[in-house]
Amino acid sequence: MNFRELHQGPVLLKIANVWDAGSAVLVQSLGVPALATTSAGLAWALGYADGNHLPIAEHAAAIRRIARVTELARVPLSADSEAGYSDDPATVAGNVMQLVEAGAVGINLEDGAGEPALLCRKIEAIKAAAARAGVDLFINARCDVYLRNLAPGRAAEEVLLRARDYTAAGADGLFAAGVTAVADIEALVTGQPLPLNVMARPALPSLSELQRLGVRRISAGSAIAEAAWGRAQRAAVGFLAEGAGDDLFDGAAPYPQINGALSAANTGQS
Repeated sequence: MNFRELHQGPVLLKIANVWDAGSAVLVQSLGVPALATTSAGLAWALGYADGNHLPIAEHAAAIRRIARVTELARVPLSADSEAGYSDDPATVAGNVMQLVEAGAVGINLEDGAGEPALLCRKIEAIKAAAARAGVDLFINARCDVYLRNLAPGRAAEEVLLRARDYTAAGADGLFAAGVTAVADIEALVTGQPLPLNVMARPALPSLSELQRLGVRRISAGSAIAEAAWGRAQRAAVGFLAEGAGDDLFDGAAPYPQINGALSAANTGQS
């Protein structure tokens, strides 16, 4: 099943976002049907802050390294391209095509605090570039209305207005990052035609409830990368304070497990 078909149900697509080749091997070893990156986690791993600061050449190189291990397992890869690293639609299209050439079959593209019309122009430019290259690229339009509290008291209505325009521009999915209320999720599923993607949050309904509501995709976002950072921080603090203390070893994956997974991934074994 290709990446586009995975959004058509009936099974909820669960994306445990990765940030480098190693995390991609870890997640794909769990039997997932697809992988996607977290822009924050990927930027952090390369020493940059999240928020459109990552040079596109470094981003493409990172996607290429991830795609090398995912291609062996035949797992489709989507790349979070933030806002495309430019306000110029042609430049954004060129940047995204670098990620496609590196191995991505889908992207996330966010509106952030910008005008929805700008995201529409970016989507149109990307679709045109992909068509010229003969690529069936899945564009997941990320709407930041909830994350940024851009429409207090009328967030669902605002997202639906934007969804109408993003659909007309050629978007293939709608990512309402930050939505958690059941009534809002139901409105976003029924009020527009694109498969709805939500993001893991403490108040988000259960997986079974999301599937009942008609949500097609749930993403971890940067949560797994943040959890890994927190675990590493605790281990480092414990080591500096105690040496070989419990914080260093409790919950750690065994060396043979990690090394074996990477060895298998690089020989195409399952």
